[in-house]
Amino acid sequence: MDLKERITIDPAKRSGKPCIRNLRITVYDILDMLASGMTYEEILQDYPKLRQEDILAALRYAADREHKTTVVSLSA
Repeated sequence: MDLKERITIDPAKRSGKPCIRNLRITVYDILDMLASGMTYEEILQDYPKLRQEDILAALRYAADREHKTTVVSLSA
């Protein structure tokens, strides 16, 4: 899956947060809906412009960001 086709970042939209296909729906919005217990079907019903591939792209984007996170130890 090419995330560049699904995840866009535009400083003029949603303060530059990663969005789905230039829509005003952010990756965070998708993750928040999933975390609240919504199913793919419920999300797609509430947001008819979304596709299942968009939800999967949001998950992949979040997983990639988590994988790249650097952990800094504050131990003395």
